Amino acid sequence: MEASTIIYSTAAVIGTIIVAFIVSLWLPGIERKFVHARIQQRIGPPISSPGFMAPLKFFFKETITPNSPVPRLYNALPLVAILSIFFILLFLIPQMYFLGALASVIAIVGLLKVEEVIYVFMGSLSQSVMSLSMPFPDVVKGAKHQKVTRSFLENLSSLRAFRLIAFGSFPLYLAIFVPVAMAGSVFLGDIVSYQQIHGPILFTVAGAIGAIVFFMGYMILLNEYPFAILKTKADVIEGPYMEYAAKYRAYNYIARGFLMFALGALFSVLFLGIPPNLFSVGILVNIVVALLFPIFMAVMSAFSPIFTNKQFYPVVTGLSLLGVLAIIAAFI
Repeated sequence: MEASTIIYSTAAVIGTIIVAFIVSLWLPGIERKFVHARIQQRIGPPISSPGFMAPLKFFFKETITPNSPVPRLYNALPLVAILSIFFILLFLIPQMYFLGALASVIAIVGLLKVEEVIYVFMGSLSQSVMSLSMPFPDVVKGAKHQKVTRSFLENLSSLRAFRLIAFGSFPLYLAIFVPVAMAGSVFLGDIVSYQQIHGPILFTVAGAIGAIVFFMGYMILLNEYPFAILKTKADVIEGPYMEYAAKYRAYNYIARGFLMFALGALFSVLFLGIPPNLFSVGILVNIVVALLFPIFMAVMSAFSPIFTNKQFYPVVTGLSLLGVLAIIAAFI
């Protein structure tokens, strides 16, 4: 490979990731300011507040040691999430398609699973509420329960996170395999090449159904209402995030925005055949998709009820069946 080609590819990869990261910092603000606030008829926060100013503020907060059996690992989990999202975006960039199996749908699904399973560890490794030990059930006089296993509130979050990754994410993964079925390959380069010849998969019957299922899976993966079973009032709203403070809470904010962009770029690759590339107009399409998805999500969450478990499972089952239907349609 010539030196000029190496320099071009390196610049394209680094530049694309930088642009993606910058855009991701503004996505939560766009969602809150232009959709949630307008629907609720209020001014809302500045567009820079949720994704940029809030993390910046938390970087200057005092770092505390959470009440956890392994506090360093607990604090490191948001960084692992950011790293897994980084690799998802990295393998979507066309200059990285030479990596073969890493630049495939299988690798992307594996990295998404890493991002998901982190929530289980978050809930399992935290043993406090606002830095105070508070096991459930309590042991104050008159409230002691006989022969009942004591656990911490965050353990409830861990159980819900396990249900989410074991069942709730099915729609997204089924939608991801619709383009695989149509292109006849799990490699991202082949999926992009197929659409350059036959047109975007989105404009087919299977692709349209798959896109709807993908978007619903997008909302589930981001734990957004009405699918937000990960954050409930049972554990003071925040669930497994409760004990994160200072810079580690900032990493949580950053990871959410970064995941929004990465999933938007994944949709662009799989359903439009347009990978993220700084030196191509395709990057504009990726940015537009990354902007539209949070807007659509905010509109849907604003007008949707909050699903209970009894409502969540039937809806996810229906979406999963719709994803199976899209895959079957892809083979016809």
